[in-house]
Amino acid sequence: MDKIIDAIAHVMMPQLAGAYLNPVENVGYYISNIIGALVLIFYSYQFFYIFLAMIRKPRKYKETDQTKRYGVIIAARNEEKVLPELLKSIAAQTYPSDRVDVFVIADNCEDRTADVAREMGAHVYERNCKAQIGKGYALRFLFNRIKADGIFQNYDAYMIFDADNVLTANYIEEMDKAYCAGHRVVTSFRNSKNYGKNWISSGYALWFMRESTHLNNPRSILGTSSFISGTGFMVDREIIERNNGWKHFLLTEDIEFTADCILHGDHVGYCHDAEFFDEQPESFRQSWWQRKRWAKGLFQVFRYYGTGLLKGVFKLDWSCFDMTMNIMPAFILSAVQCLSTAVLLILNLIIYQTFSTTLVICLTQFLLFGYILFFILGLLIFIAEWKRIRCNKFKAILLLFTFPLFMLTYIPVSFSAFLSRSVTWKPVEHNRAMGIDELSDDAEQADEARTSTDEVNTK
Repeated sequence: MDKIIDAIAHVMMPQLAGAYLNPVENVGYYISNIIGALVLIFYSYQFFYIFLAMIRKPRKYKETDQTKRYGVIIAARNEEKVLPELLKSIAAQTYPSDRVDVFVIADNCEDRTADVAREMGAHVYERNCKAQIGKGYALRFLFNRIKADGIFQNYDAYMIFDADNVLTANYIEEMDKAYCAGHRVVTSFRNSKNYGKNWISSGYALWFMRESTHLNNPRSILGTSSFISGTGFMVDREIIERNNGWKHFLLTEDIEFTADCILHGDHVGYCHDAEFFDEQPESFRQSWWQRKRWAKGLFQVFRYYGTGLLKGVFKLDWSCFDMTMNIMPAFILSAVQCLSTAVLLILNLIIYQTFSTTLVICLTQFLLFGYILFFILGLLIFIAEWKRIRCNKFKAILLLFTFPLFMLTYIPVSFSAFLSRSVTWKPVEHNRAMGIDELSDDAEQADEARTSTDEVNTK
């Protein structure tokens, strides 16, 4: 038997770093190469996106008569610390204030969120329901109440934010231009308050910048659909009417809503000049739970919308292909690589009574390939949006090297989500109450100094 295996091996098996590969190792070697090739095949188009973003300026929209009326929707849960800064940034908009009304849904709050919102002139609705937890349910409740009050038809479109967001002064003006250009759904540029806090917050921040500049921006240039990322987007009133309010309740209601729009033929527009800031998690534990929810949400979206998206792919609908690539193949390929390596290591140990360093090298090469790929992606967006990064630039350069590590942690996070029978929504605590005028390259230091002062005063 050994002679037969040796004969086959000499004919069919390559050499890896000058070492002879046994049949088990050879399988691992080929799996690793096939997965690497599939990654390049599936995602090479995103490098074209980057190239397009480098040679074409973001789309500019024409000036408007600024007659549209907008309802600003804010979902808040125990956000009395940060909500005032968002409301201040809305009040300071260059768009006519008499055409903008603010609605706050104080969802299961145990602090003064509702009182703070009322004191600052917002229309406030309070919801207390422990059975249905999540932003989707809060939005449904709010839209239903606005309809019941008979004022839903007063607005052409609605903008949706989280309470920790802060808007640049021209945000609504720029979104109005995109809306008047014909986009019934529009998303915007997502920046971060706490980019330079640590490797967790910077990992989030750099990825969201990449989504804006190197994914949504090229999609906008090509006329295909952009993707909504959590917050900072606008929806035409008629779409909400078509959906009979808000009907998206999966763990990633933003991606679910995007998929639903694409399947209905409503491509999401993108406005690069409408910029907002939000606060990113700073602890790995909090980040783990949040991204686990996101990963589980992507599985849910694929379960409920995958058939429709795949039908669109076969009909050569680019937006369906793009969405499918963003919610599933990366996890499948990573899972196959990791699981196959584990199985083959055990099999090799049983058959040959040796631990295969070759298989470990294959897995290491896969992870190294991922590190280099994400470093390149991070570097490109870092260069493209250098001026928009609100962080000490030397620190930002150092954090660039941790960005690939942050992205690679998605592998165990996704495994955890896949193996968990249920993943519940957990609130993310926000503490950085920072206005636009406080966001600078040294924003974190200024915020920490102010926090320390507040703590001393409290004592």
